[in-house]
Amino acid sequence: MAKPVVAVVGRPNVGKSTLFNKLIGQRLSIVYDTPGVTRDRIYGDAEWLNRKIMLIDTGGIEPDSDDVIFSGMRNQANLAIETANVIIFVTDLKSGVTAADMEIAAMLQKSGKPIVLCVNKCDSIGDTPLEFYEFYNLGLGDPVAVSSVHGHGTGDLLDAVFKYLPESDFTEDDGEVINVAVIGKPNAGKSSLVNKIAGEERSIVSDIAGTTRDAIDTLIENKYGKFNFIDTAGLRRKSKVEDTIEKYSVLRAKMAIERADVCVIMIDGTDGFTEQDSKVAGLALEAGKACIIVVNKWDIVEKDDKTMAAYRKKLMNDFSFMPYAPIIFISAKTGQRIDRLFDLIKFVYAQNTMRISTGKLNDILADATARVQPPTDKGKRLRIYYMTQASTKPPTFVCFCNNAELFHFSYQRYLENQIRSTFGLEGTPVRFVIRERGDKN
Repeated sequence: MAKPVVAVVGRPNVGKSTLFNKLIGQRLSIVYDTPGVTRDRIYGDAEWLNRKIMLIDTGGIEPDSDDVIFSGMRNQANLAIETANVIIFVTDLKSGVTAADMEIAAMLQKSGKPIVLCVNKCDSIGDTPLEFYEFYNLGLGDPVAVSSVHGHGTGDLLDAVFKYLPESDFTEDDGEVINVAVIGKPNAGKSSLVNKIAGEERSIVSDIAGTTRDAIDTLIENKYGKFNFIDTAGLRRKSKVEDTIEKYSVLRAKMAIERADVCVIMIDGTDGFTEQDSKVAGLALEAGKACIIVVNKWDIVEKDDKTMAAYRKKLMNDFSFMPYAPIIFISAKTGQRIDRLFDLIKFVYAQNTMRISTGKLNDILADATARVQPPTDKGKRLRIYYMTQASTKPPTFVCFCNNAELFHFSYQRYLENQIRSTFGLEGTPVRFVIRERGDKN
């Protein structure tokens, strides 16, 4: 059976994300003392007494707000409630039962799902404070006193959750999942692309730059395979990042790049290439990730039969530091060429994980050194004894030679081009490690 799903809901600033992070054992959701920090659904795995669940952190529910962001957060919470097997309703001991709590409780009861009432911020040790008993007025049964900061009561909370879940274990799927980070500057259409692929409003989309804050995972399984798309916050120049929450968002985006297999670099087709696009791509390059340059909003770009070729040529020049990255023109709004994007993701992932035998590498090395002699300095010539592949993601080659200082960057680039011309390695960076014979490091 599938892994049970538990949604964590409540009004803003009651400590849902702190509780979520405590239960999954890592800081996945951004926590900050400001209402509305979490906006989209954040997923994480939790385990208790050798039983596993999928937790969903949601944005705070503001029942009466007409604000576009808060309305989107309310819709995201409703989607989480629909998919959940059990709901953890988080309230705040310090503020007591509010009118919003009463409205949310009524809404949750209409869902027909089992509800576990969590009274958070019970931070003191000892007798339960009298204010705790006020929460019986919500009509949701016995509340559980919890301190999400210190972890007090989280075991009792999980015990209450698992009472509503079947004893049988879920089946783990061992199929390979490709992690795809969708990165780019704000308003390039990252969330729109993930929503189109997922077939639902997985992330809130608006014209307000910085709408997405957390790195949001979306598991997709289709005829092309299994993919985990990570929607990230837009990356702006450091000088423009003043808000503390946005600093956390940028950090989450960089962490998403680190755990990705493939980075989809989103370019706004109506704006064209900007300096920030090159910096975003540079993060993926430094991390050694397979990359695809995706030009979005192609449906609204004024064009003729020569526009795409000219645009592609300019981008190849702009991204001259990563000439291996394929370029594709899509529309996240209409779905144009998204099927082709899946093909490219699988292709560059295969290139990023390719292994080349030592024998084949040394055949290429012998042929390359015969065509172009290794460099010399003051009568001393570079001798390359042999080459082997040390690792993948990205393909990393170790060259053993007589003098590392003679191994100029230009000759490394020449060898890289020879390897690429034989094996392709499109969409992935290639790294060289130079070792002198006898170097134990």
